[in-house]
Amino acid sequence: MPHPPLPPTRRTSRAHPLRRALAIALAAPLLLAGCTEFIDAGVDVEEQRAENYNLLDQDSLNEIMLAVAGPDEAVTYFREALASDPENPIMRRGLARSLSRAGRHAEARLVYAELVESPSVRPSDRVEYGLSLSRLDMWPEAEAQLALMPPGSPSDRKLTLMGLIADHRRDWDAADAAYSQARAMSPQPGSVLNNWGVSYLSRGESAAAEKMFEQALVLDPSLFSAKNNLAIAGALQGNYRLPLVTLTGEEKAVLYHNMAIIALRRGDRRVATGLLEQSLAAHPAHYAPAADKLALVGTPEEAVDRLKALAAEVRIDRFFRRNFPTFELPRDLVRDMSEVVIPGFRR
Repeated sequence: MPHPPLPPTRRTSRAHPLRRALAIALAAPLLLAGCTEFIDAGVDVEEQRAENYNLLDQDSLNEIMLAVAGPDEAVTYFREALASDPENPIMRRGLARSLSRAGRHAEARLVYAELVESPSVRPSDRVEYGLSLSRLDMWPEAEAQLALMPPGSPSDRKLTLMGLIADHRRDWDAADAAYSQARAMSPQPGSVLNNWGVSYLSRGESAAAEKMFEQALVLDPSLFSAKNNLAIAGALQGNYRLPLVTLTGEEKAVLYHNMAIIALRRGDRRVATGLLEQSLAAHPAHYAPAADKLALVGTPEEAVDRLKALAAEVRIDRFFRRNFPTFELPRDLVRDMSEVVIPGFRR
């Protein structure tokens, strides 16, 4: 079955990151000029200065690539760079981060596993490794990475990991505390609010979750995972209207389809039929997931068995277990679940 459209790539202006990288690069010699410990250690100051300058420049260029390039484009760039320089920790870090950003967490896990065993490991590497592990439901391993991090002021990403682990433990107070701090610290608070909304959805508090997703979209109107989650939260309460946010035709098709699946499981067959028709009408091309199900909805006696046969890739109950480890759907919704196209609840 064709995969659903990926969330739109967030692209930023090239001018701003380049100016920032240039400013850092120009300042680097001045910063390094004060490092007299190299003289005491008997190291060639100019050689060490050039080496550190090059590392700083690589880091800056990598940040630009991660910010500007599309997810798969960044993966290709870092994979090729690492192939030509296999021992370069900066390129290995870039590859791991780009794989995570592309949603390829199983591959990212393997790269991070090598990175955290190297002398060049940073605390932020363990944070990102832990986040990828959490996406793979590898909670003991994610907690182990968190425990290996040095004490001190946590970053917004570390706090997000702490929030996810607290959700898994059903420790809602700890989750709220972690997400609240992460929101205050994050340069992208919309993403934190989206994860916080998923936490509320995991508790069965759909109305509170909706408010979080709405706040996330106020801060970041392009955040597709929040749009998707907002539609799902409404559908679980019997509200099958699209969120009042800007949506492309492909995004509308995915959201209509996902709401239709939930409507089917709630027994709202007529509503589901209408939603699938709207999904087909909204997509600029042909949306096979909606077309396949629409062809079956009109035969109630055979619909459940035939829909089950279509669930070749991922079932909705598995999706909820993967993305909402602590979320329990009502038994009548879990029974005979068919596939659902949801690119990812978390971000």
